[in-house]
Amino acid sequence: MVKYLIIGSGLAGLYTAHKASALGSVLIVTKKGIRESNSYNAQGGIAAVTTLEDDPEIHFADTMIAGRGLCEDKAVEILVHEGPDRIREIIGEGMKFDTENGKLSLGLEGGHHRHRILHAGGDSTGKYITEFLISKVVSDPGITIRENMSVIDFLIRDGVCYGVRCWNESSQEEELIYAEHTFLTAGGTSAIYTRTTNPETTIGDGIAMAYKAGCKVVDMEFIQFHPTSLYVENSPKAFLISEAVRGEGAHLLDRNGKRFMLPIHELAELAPRDIVARSIFKQMAEDDRPYVMLSLKHISPDKIRSRFPNLVAKCAEFGYDMTDRIPIAPAAHYTVGGVASDLDGRSDIKRLYLCGEVASTGIMGANRLASNSLIECLVFANRAIRVSEECGPLVQVPEFRKMYTKDESGREAYIALKNQIAHTMNNCSGIIRSELLLSTGLNLVKNYLKALGPEKFEYYDEASRKLLTVAYLIMTGARFRRESRGGHYREDYPLLNEDFTLHTVQQSGCPLTTKPVNEK
Repeated sequence: MVKYLIIGSGLAGLYTAHKASALGSVLIVTKKGIRESNSYNAQGGIAAVTTLEDDPEIHFADTMIAGRGLCEDKAVEILVHEGPDRIREIIGEGMKFDTENGKLSLGLEGGHHRHRILHAGGDSTGKYITEFLISKVVSDPGITIRENMSVIDFLIRDGVCYGVRCWNESSQEEELIYAEHTFLTAGGTSAIYTRTTNPETTIGDGIAMAYKAGCKVVDMEFIQFHPTSLYVENSPKAFLISEAVRGEGAHLLDRNGKRFMLPIHELAELAPRDIVARSIFKQMAEDDRPYVMLSLKHISPDKIRSRFPNLVAKCAEFGYDMTDRIPIAPAAHYTVGGVASDLDGRSDIKRLYLCGEVASTGIMGANRLASNSLIECLVFANRAIRVSEECGPLVQVPEFRKMYTKDESGREAYIALKNQIAHTMNNCSGIIRSELLLSTGLNLVKNYLKALGPEKFEYYDEASRKLLTVAYLIMTGARFRRESRGGHYREDYPLLNEDFTLHTVQQSGCPLTTKPVNEK
């Protein structure tokens, strides 16, 4: 048995492991390689107040505005006030952010009213900070890392989590891993869509597992579509073009070369992501082509090459000159909702904690403010590790038996279902939704579930059920919310409705319920 089991190897998982190692043995299990995560691919940066020209209350206001009335005040206060401490901490441990004239170089991104975005390697912040933490965990003798381990289910008895069931991709068999404290940091769900910025593994397994275990799942209808990902013909994979590019002054142009964001929002290209993504989507329809142009022609080419070396190189691979104009289109990017978490990372199940994109802490509201995700990982991992010690050691551990086998014939059926669900999500629960589309999508999901039949305790059968669970949660929440707010837009209910200033809550075996914002 280990003291701390960490599921996932993004920033939330790595930082949790790093902090936990001072308190006992740590095991990280990750579905693929340790560098395959949204955190590793994050380009823009990490938001925190680090100058006298800025103030946590301004960061608080920016976050609340982006969240469209669904942010939890206390959670946001914690983020903006504890975030600077976590930044100072990792800088003190050796993390190198970009500097200019001896000071931190701070960027501006959509929805922010101050330059407060720290970045590293220009446009490779996620890679740099993740590599920094990887160097910490791999050199720590108290931390073990096991790659190619897919978590199937939690080991739960009488409302207490004792670890997980894993599928070892190398030995092709189930393993039981026991732990005193289990941390779910498995990321979001956006790879359930056809066009996504996420690694293909980010399909919501953690959320589906937590839901099955009895945890509440909150606000799953809010999926953030990143406004700008490189458009490559006949390619579903969307390479992210960072928010920071628009922060440096890039313009969005329609088919006639005109800036279409100017009359839509006072911040134009730097409006909150939901507004920019929806505006691009509508402009694409108006222009009758699957992209709009992002123009940097008016910005110094040397500045672009210096600030965004990775993006410039990637665009060149596809034959585009980023210092000129590049075609872009929105892509599914971030799961705004997630598994219900308190302000210290606790779930509804004792000894099971949540951190990162998988968690719903109340910070993101209906729409994540750019670059708040990485700082959330640091702030709430730190809080969760701190309170985990309150549980004390496990006195007695019940015995669990292995249950799952791998039916190789189920692999092709799973891949086919994954593709079908991705198209269903894109068509029925994408950037613009309606009662008809959502009802159609939910009926398809119910039919797929019916076709699966009784639970078989086979690896691919369980993987298929997780996919369908995530799709069901997203579309059920979206059909209930008869309004447009943040990352959720209904063409049949295009206006914000104050009656829906509440969180949607879904729990296995129960009908959808709601929870008022800031309820004690």
